[in-house]
Amino acid sequence: MTEVVQERAASKRVGALAALWPFIRPYGRMVGLAGVALVLTAAVSLILPMAVRRVVDGFGTNDLSLLDKYFGASLGVAALLAFGTGVRYYFVTRLGERVVADIRKALFDRVMSMSPAYFEKILTGEVLSRITTDTTLILSVIGSSVSVALRNVLMLLGGLVLLALTSAKLTAMVLLVVPAIIVPIVVLGRRLRVLSRENQDWIANSSGKASEALGAVQTVQSFTHETITKGEFAAVTEKSFDSAITRIGTRSLMTIIVIFLVFAGVVCVLWMGARDVRDGAMTAGELVQFLIYAVMVAGAVGALSEIWGELQRAAGATERLVEMLQADDPVADPAHPVALPRPVRGEISFDNVSFNYPARPETAALDQMSLVVAPGETVALVGPSGAGKSTILQLLMRFYDPQSGAIRLDGVDLRAMDRQDFRSVMAMVPQDPVIFATSARENIRFGRPDATDPEVEAAAEAAAAHDFIAALPQGYDSYLGERGVMLSGGQKQRIAIARAILRNAKVLLLDEATSALDAESEQAVQRAVDRLAKGRTVLVVAHRLATVKRADRIVVLDQGQIVAIGTHDALVAEGGLYARLARLQFTDGH
Repeated sequence: MTEVVQERAASKRVGALAALWPFIRPYGRMVGLAGVALVLTAAVSLILPMAVRRVVDGFGTNDLSLLDKYFGASLGVAALLAFGTGVRYYFVTRLGERVVADIRKALFDRVMSMSPAYFEKILTGEVLSRITTDTTLILSVIGSSVSVALRNVLMLLGGLVLLALTSAKLTAMVLLVVPAIIVPIVVLGRRLRVLSRENQDWIANSSGKASEALGAVQTVQSFTHETITKGEFAAVTEKSFDSAITRIGTRSLMTIIVIFLVFAGVVCVLWMGARDVRDGAMTAGELVQFLIYAVMVAGAVGALSEIWGELQRAAGATERLVEMLQADDPVADPAHPVALPRPVRGEISFDNVSFNYPARPETAALDQMSLVVAPGETVALVGPSGAGKSTILQLLMRFYDPQSGAIRLDGVDLRAMDRQDFRSVMAMVPQDPVIFATSARENIRFGRPDATDPEVEAAAEAAAAHDFIAALPQGYDSYLGERGVMLSGGQKQRIAIARAILRNAKVLLLDEATSALDAESEQAVQRAVDRLAKGRTVLVVAHRLATVKRADRIVVLDQGQIVAIGTHDALVAEGGLYARLARLQFTDGH
């Protein structure tokens, strides 16, 4: 974490916000309208002190109608200011909300297309922090800070010009104070940007820890690990708090210095102005006008110092978002993909494939493995834990790319095709089935979003899931809870199998799809899988004898290599690893 912070300490300054321009550019009309309203309100604000001067100097005249006109004009200026401010707020805030919504969508789209290799290096909670916390910071900048900053720049420049026109001598004094104000803003602002970035990193780290713990809350509780988990989260949260306190302290110091210098300058200028009025060098109205402009200029400088801190913080957030949007994905679709030949036959070939997981580069998950699966063939993959069985399925879905060798579907290298193209003809049932926080019907329909209700129910029937779904309080419309907390392991697996049946894919990948089922359910599901396998190519990671025996061929893996291929009877007769597994693993030692 410290290395990350140190690496980011040398990041760009507020210029990093320029990366938001591609998201703002499509809304040029909205930016233009907000700009017009901005200039209008700044101009009206600068006219207002002139109206006040007329009113003050008008107290000395006997012409009551002229005084009425001055007051009427002042009221009109105030109405114009109110209208312009409201219009500016509407368009600027709307622009901010629109841009942030687009950024959130772009981030989510990017992350959803990233391969699992990307998520080996980043916690899901950190991704969520960037999509929520960081974009909220950007919303405050686009929807408020930038607009206020531009308005204050106009007020500062316009105010200085009008100050000079009101009294050149007093303005010269004001300008002497400006460098003293700018120096602490620049020096402390630089430090503030680094601290803001560090603070955001700790917040993301805290979100990552919380997400990980909440995702495994049953495991945490079952191993009575709550105290340690709470302590780890508290430690990261305290680091985030300490980082925030340092940032707040720096910003507070900057605010104290700037405000004191600004108002000390105003007091000095007023003291000299009061002497000029007494000597008749300027009217009381002119002094009031000068005072209002001085307060405007001082207020603008103070506001800009505040906003500078906001912009520094948002610049850090923008850098983090741009990092994610521009992150390299080791698995990517080709620029000119080759189409998978139709109709799909379902021939699978692994040609001298070697693969290491990015998190374990020194350990070969597959070592120069070659295998051809004929169209319509059912092949069981067996072997001890860590032999590379599930890795074969992951590579076939192209969640990862092998370091060497090629994997082909119907003779076409997976790397030459669009991932959506070949994945659309595959269905996978993972060992740990994923259930979404929606209804049973929508969970099954995930396999084919355009499926009708009767088709969904037929798939559930085929997967032996219909009876338990129908018994739920709202039947197929019952909400299953986050990750299917309302279901048993076997029920989750049957819904995952129903999803695969509904997909009606040519290639079926089963990562021990019946491991969580009781004997009766296993038989029902096995019959469903047998029906589903007809005319399809099936690769199944098997831990049960019944599953293994049904396969056309059995591939025995050990340490990423194929050590034997054959039928159950032939491999048992051979002795060796398979015979030992058959005795121990497939028959529970009997």
